[in-house]
Order: sequence, then structure tokens, then C-alpha cells
Amino acid sequence: MSQTATLPASKTSPGRFFEDFRLGETIVHATPRTVTSGDVSLYTALYGPRFAVQSSDSFARAVGYPAAPVDDLLVFHIVFGKTVPDVSLNAVANLGYADGRFLRPVYPGDTLSTTSEVIGLKQTSAGDAGIVYVRSIGRNQLGEIVLSYARWVLVRKREPGAPAHAEQVPELPKVVAPEELGEGCPTLDLTAYDDALAGSAFRWGHYAVGERIDHVDGMTVEEAEHQLATRLYQNTAKVHFDAYGARETRFGKRLIYGGHVISLARALSYNGLGNGLHIAAINGGRHVAPLFAGDTVYAWSEVLEKAELPGRSDVGALRLRLVATKNLPCGEYPLKLGDQYAGGVILDLDYWVLLPR
Repeated sequence: MSQTATLPASKTSPGRFFEDFRLGETIVHATPRTVTSGDVSLYTALYGPRFAVQSSDSFARAVGYPAAPVDDLLVFHIVFGKTVPDVSLNAVANLGYADGRFLRPVYPGDTLSTTSEVIGLKQTSAGDAGIVYVRSIGRNQLGEIVLSYARWVLVRKREPGAPAHAEQVPELPKVVAPEELGEGCPTLDLTAYDDALAGSAFRWGHYAVGERIDHVDGMTVEEAEHQLATRLYQNTAKVHFDAYGARETRFGKRLIYGGHVISLARALSYNGLGNGLHIAAINGGRHVAPLFAGDTVYAWSEVLEKAELPGRSDVGALRLRLVATKNLPCGEYPLKLGDQYAGGVILDLDYWVLLPR
């Protein structure tokens, strides 16, 4: 390093506040992460996903993968976790996701790194915080993009009332187009796809638009589980770890990372969607209410749309609304009462999943 280079006054970082972001800037996030089979085993222990392609090397190889790929959401969490120290360390809330595309399988031994571009800024009317929009890109060791998604987060201001440098709300697609969905899934050999081993006889053609599926099972979240999960992703957000500091928040205790809820709901969805072998895209999502240790998560899905993929006769896509609730079994499919979400709803996620045809 040049002796004339300017160094920060402090060797520690308090994280970025709203006024520290600039439209168009690209943030290179620290600490590339090599994914190991140990990470995969711990992820399985935390959530219990049972999708065959991600669980079995022999099953995956038989249908066309070189080995069992890493669970799509484990990839998402690792890429997401890299962004937290630079984007959401001082966040009030993670508000939503859009235009998320899983573009290439990840395997144990691959190394993931993340960059984010600031694509939007909008201060709140109260003037004490602002919404930061970023497009985050996860790449493997070859520089190939494995995941791309946008999210927006409410971030505190260092000095309440300070004006924004610039404001812009980006236009984001409401739905990822079906022709953009197949990149993360190799061509499958359906003659080798064993429904019995996959655990479901229901393929793409067996589902209908408007159908709702109660995933039946519930899973109670323990304090140790969400702490281990968030550390697994190297997500440093204070609201998930600092119980002492959380005493001063409106909840008075630590919040569970929203991605933990997504993974729980996806794992629960196996009961009813066991052949949903690959998440192709996240169209949008909202964490409706917080989750705390001791709560029990349930989930249901609604089929919003069906799509054939151009040039693919092996897989089709289902656009699903995945709803998670806490302490509320889903037999009645609660979602909204008028314009408001029903009590107990914690997640409303719109995504595309691929199934064999």
C-alpha cells in the first residue's frame, strides 16, 4: 500500500447508514466463501429439506447433474450474507425482493463471492431513515454468475433529517419471464427420474392454476437453530445476535433472520411439492411479520401460473405463492382480511420452481 493512501480514522466499522450510499456505486463485499459438504449437512440439519436431487449424488447423476447440487436457498443465504455488513448492518427491516434468478448450479468446492450495485434510494417522510435498493450478484470461482437478485431495505440515518444525496426508485419486473428460467437446471434424463425415490408421484402436469396445497407439517424454531443458521451464512446483522442490544428495540428480543423462514417454508413444501427440484427465480417477496424462537412455522402454496420452457420438454415451471404462518396451522389458508394480512402470516413469497414433466 502506498504510504500516502488515506486510511479510515477507525479500524472498526459501524456499518453504512443511509447517507453513506450513492446511486450507481458498486460495493465489493468481503470474504469469499468456499461451500463445503459440511455446510450442506448443517443446512440439512437446520431445516430438513428432502428434495432428492440435492440429497443424493447417485440420484442427481442419474438424471443429468455431475453431482448433487447445493440447495438453491443455501446459495442464496451465502450470497446474501456477504452483503449484510455493507448494506443492512444498520437496517430497520428488510422490505422485499424482486427479479431473483438462479442461473447456475453450485457444488461443494465452489467458492462464492458477491458484489452489489446501488440501484435506488428513497428517504422516508419522517426523515430518520431511507430505503436502499441494491442489485446483488453472486459469482463462483470462475467469475460465472450463479445468482442475481434485487432487494430493498430500510436503513437508519446517521443524522436524522439530513437530506438524501439523490433519490430514485428503480423499476423492477413483477415476474421473471418463463424464457429466462431454465439456465440453472441441466437437461434431465426423465427415463432415469424415479418418482418413488423422489418421494412424489406428482409432476408438472398434475398441478392446476388456482390449486392450493396445505403442506400440513409444522416446525418449531429453537433459539440455537436460528443462531447457528445465521452464523453459517456469516450474516452479521445485529438484530439477530445481540440479545443485550435487542432489549431496547420495540420487540425486546432478537429477531429471526427472514431467510430462515424462507428455508423452513421451502423445506415444509416438500409435502405436496416433492418433485419441485429447482428454484428457478424469485419474483417477489415480503416478510410480513417477525418470527421469534419458540414459534412454530407452517406453510401452504398456491399455484399462480404454469409455464412451458422454450426448448425444454424435460421440465416445466410452476409459479407459486408460498405463504408461511406462525403458530397457526394452515387448514383454513389464511392470507388477508380485506387489505391487511391475516394475523399469523409471516411470509408471502412469489417464486418459480421447476418440476419434471
